[in-house]
Amino acid sequence: MFLLNRHPDHRQPLTQEDAATLGLAGATEAERFLGHRDNRAETPLHALPALARELGIGALNVKDEGKRLGLGSFKALGGAYAVMHLVLEEAGRRLGRSVDVAELHEPDVKAIAADMTFACATDGNHGRSVAQGAGLVGARSVIFVHSGVSDERVAAIARLGAEIMRIAGDYDQSVREAARLSAERGWAVVSDTSWPGYERIPGLVMQGYTVIVREALKRLPQPPTHVFLQAGVGGFAAAVAGHLAVMLGEDRPKAIVVEPARAACLFETAKAGRPIAIAHSKPTVMAMLECYEPSLVAWRVLSRLGDAFMAVDEEDAVAVMNRLARPAGNDPAIVSGESGGAGLAGLIRVAGDRKMRAALGLDAHSRVLIINSEGATDPGRYAELVGMAPDEVMREKQPA
Repeated sequence: MFLLNRHPDHRQPLTQEDAATLGLAGATEAERFLGHRDNRAETPLHALPALARELGIGALNVKDEGKRLGLGSFKALGGAYAVMHLVLEEAGRRLGRSVDVAELHEPDVKAIAADMTFACATDGNHGRSVAQGAGLVGARSVIFVHSGVSDERVAAIARLGAEIMRIAGDYDQSVREAARLSAERGWAVVSDTSWPGYERIPGLVMQGYTVIVREALKRLPQPPTHVFLQAGVGGFAAAVAGHLAVMLGEDRPKAIVVEPARAACLFETAKAGRPIAIAHSKPTVMAMLECYEPSLVAWRVLSRLGDAFMAVDEEDAVAVMNRLARPAGNDPAIVSGESGGAGLAGLIRVAGDRKMRAALGLDAHSRVLIINSEGATDPGRYAELVGMAPDEVMREKQPA
């Protein structure tokens, strides 16, 4: 499953709204908010020269979001950031003045936050971010989890103080139920997907993700020529591709969107040329990417900036987990969860196919950026698939 972007919007400028959301000012704001959180250290960027040589490319760098904010995934940057924004906006309305992030812990702001409830649906990681953000500001959180979310991931959300609402069905059904019940009860929905009439808050979530790009560009010796981005509803891929485009302009890297073959809603959307919901399939091991309807905001960005759309199989994802845990040469070991290495799985698939390489201009001079979007957020499942616990992986081979 591989498709070049033939949409009429491809390579057209972002809309004014999306450019503002994903541009320099928004990213700077997200970095400033991050400075007011615990465990805010920048995540590592690893060079993998041995794997780059094997794949026949010039350079391969992996940004490891498994270290982010103590939550184990890039999602830590989005949901909590939106929660903080919404509290400050509500405080501004009630207090009749502008309220800055530095005032989050002031008594009058904390009192306002205590009256607020934030809700979302999750595959696991986004819910942890919203719950952590609510705890940070002193608000309540209600997290909707569907039947496919593992007990270990649910427990991790509950430990952050969230109330758990279990929903029969899949992720998209939990999104609808979260929106329905929140409307009834006056809760604020902080979703990482968007639908007609609901775009601003998912935009804030995406804005939080731009921090990843800001950090990576500061550390890379040269900007990437290609970036392979895993996608569920598409918010992460759109945020990264969007900020790279704003910052690098015509020199932006080619953005390849990678999904599980069992849940490739963006691939099918690109094929149809319009947002569509796809039929539910067998569950995918890439649980954080198991989504069947694209985010409208994300598609608006990716129809312009996604240069290709592709899907990878279950065994591809598991192979990447094991390859990163047991690297060749002096490449560092990286703990990558079931969904974390899907972008790398896409690169490996392309690198081994002459036609796909040619279509994307992937060659011995290419500089590829990959983002490991999650660590072992379900350690038991990770150990089952890799044959080692996450801490054993890191003891097995330390970076040279």
